[in-house]
Amino acid sequence: MLKSFINDDFLLGNKTAENLYHKYAENQPIIDFHCHLSPSMISGDRSFLNLTRAWLEGDHYKWRAMRTNGIAESYCTGNASDTDKFRKWAETVPNTIGNPLYHWTHLELARYFGIFELLSPATADKIFDQASCKLQNGNLSIRSMIRRMKVKVICTTDDPCDSLEHHLSLKDSFEVKILPTFRPDNLIKIENPEIFAEYIIKLELASGIEIKNFDSLIEAVDSRHSFFHETGGRLSDHGLERFYFAEYNASEIDKILKKLLKGETISDEEAEKYRTAVMTELCRMNHKRGWTQQFHVGAIRNNNERMFRHLGPDTGWDSIGKSQDPVKISKFLSSLDVTGQLTRTLLYNLNPSDNEMMITMAGNFNDGSFPAKVQYGAAWWFLDQKSGMEKHLRDLSALGLLRRFAGMVTDSRSFLSFPRHEYFRRILCNYIGEEVEKGLIPNDDDLLQPLIEGISYKNAGEYFGFEL
Repeated sequence: MLKSFINDDFLLGNKTAENLYHKYAENQPIIDFHCHLSPSMISGDRSFLNLTRAWLEGDHYKWRAMRTNGIAESYCTGNASDTDKFRKWAETVPNTIGNPLYHWTHLELARYFGIFELLSPATADKIFDQASCKLQNGNLSIRSMIRRMKVKVICTTDDPCDSLEHHLSLKDSFEVKILPTFRPDNLIKIENPEIFAEYIIKLELASGIEIKNFDSLIEAVDSRHSFFHETGGRLSDHGLERFYFAEYNASEIDKILKKLLKGETISDEEAEKYRTAVMTELCRMNHKRGWTQQFHVGAIRNNNERMFRHLGPDTGWDSIGKSQDPVKISKFLSSLDVTGQLTRTLLYNLNPSDNEMMITMAGNFNDGSFPAKVQYGAAWWFLDQKSGMEKHLRDLSALGLLRRFAGMVTDSRSFLSFPRHEYFRRILCNYIGEEVEKGLIPNDDDLLQPLIEGISYKNAGEYFGFEL
């Protein structure tokens, strides 16, 4: 009988890697400190009608692959039947070899449904029926999926205006910590004054503060930041195309904001100053409350204007953007450091040519107050695949401290995505195993156990201060 593709030693290329994974990584719980899962769905403990609903709804990774495979949009986001959508996904999967989707697909089938067959047009109907039956019998509701993967903490991504009602209800109804993450990107989306003005009205309603000038804007945002803190939030996240920096003073920022509130056009220079001022104040709030801040930079989003108008954001039309300006990053972080207001910071970049720059930039702002206070975040989005993670591990090992790495995240909208942590841990153990077998790292459990356990799970708990 042929060995199953997803087997005990999947991705583990030598005995040392196998030993490291099975002894130190395999049974570690999960802290998923950055994702886009729905708190309302967790609160409602949704059960999915079938595998299409659980697997293809909202998953722009799969939609993107299907489109590339020549599948019509009706089978991705359109009104085709669930069965036909799944068959088109099964038609696509054999063509994803080399893409992480091929590995993720079969890991997820194995870990949630005990299905080890390869997904293809020939097996599609059988797998759909088997998995859908398990989803319908009540044993694979959303909370059951989370428990099955031994998840301890999930940090969702939430707008400052969110009521956090579902997070509040989950505090007493679910043993897994579901914590909000403050994502205030709408405060700097000023390209369209009309949309910006609508958001300011939402912020006024959420905060109960009338926004007339920059001081009242920051007062309103701070009140929401405080509310997130009271609800258990300890992280912020900032999804920026790039870092912003320009010298400014309070009076000119006030004038710029008033222009925006009136719907007037501002110059590129004014926009840079406004964004710098807002980001500076947000980072000061993060420091004031002892939070960790995350910066996800380098994506160019919504490239296909026609499909963006049709489907909206986060539907699979994004790509890697240009390299970051290291001078702006340096000046922005330094402006916070010089006033003693630079909190723990994770830097994620999407352009792999920036890896070394980002890692060395992070090292400029570590002051001995906390291990890896400013550090390079996990391989993200288009880099969240085998070669991207291996490059990430090599670069971080060479230029930073791999031992202090906070670890992996799913960055996902799918409740079936938690095996991505297993995927990363196997790649980590294989990387370290290869280095050990080359004689570049001692084969010493006293060194290797804390390294693997730390990166897999423990470092994140310590870094973010989660009580587990």
